[in-house]
Amino acid sequence: MKDFSILEEKIGVKFNDQDLLKQALVHRSYLNEHPDFELNNNERLEFLGDAVLEIEVTEYLFFNFPNKKEGELTNFRASLVNTKMLASVAEELNLEKFLYLSKGESQDKNTKARKSILANTVEAVVGAIYLDQGRERTQKFIEERIIKKFDYILKNELYLDPKSRFQEKAQEIEGITPHYKVLKESGPDHDKFFEVGLYLDKDLIAVGRGSSKQEAQIEAAQEVIKEKNW
Repeated sequence: MKDFSILEEKIGVKFNDQDLLKQALVHRSYLNEHPDFELNNNERLEFLGDAVLEIEVTEYLFFNFPNKKEGELTNFRASLVNTKMLASVAEELNLEKFLYLSKGESQDKNTKARKSILANTVEAVVGAIYLDQGRERTQKFIEERIIKKFDYILKNELYLDPKSRFQEKAQEIEGITPHYKVLKESGPDHDKFFEVGLYLDKDLIAVGRGSSKQEAQIEAAQEVIKEKNW
């Protein structure tokens, strides 16, 4: 039996309808094993929460950075609502402890898949707060848990995607513009796997892997950023 009062305290919201909070934590895999469960999965709440989160973050950035162009504001917003950032919010709230997952999903420690589930759950929680408490209280939660991270993002230039960040540093420090080359491509069309090399001039400095060329390029850039402490 999950004690949702503990989670309500962490979130800072006492729900009028606690089933909304409970539903926000139901992953679809759980219902495959428990078809008689009294609530639906969290995907509709996630859909709503995603939209609410986007408008609140967009409004904050629009009014607080009046001199920034649209492209910069888009990067700022992406840095606040991406999977990694939202998953970190889920970890702070210890949402994983309250999730309804199938046995398979519970045992799967694939970091990428788990972070995606956690990020989606945060969006569902936002949707649940919005329905239960209205916009003002939802805004407060978003400010306290998500927007507060923006100073750290700005300070560490995390609003730059890894490829842009690496390119800026490579040009600044090495005087070279990096380029990428596909080293290996395998798998059927619906399930491709790529290995991509990251080069400075003719030197191969990192290899990234992923289910798309973009994903592999990002992994390669992240590897060098971490290695060089950029």
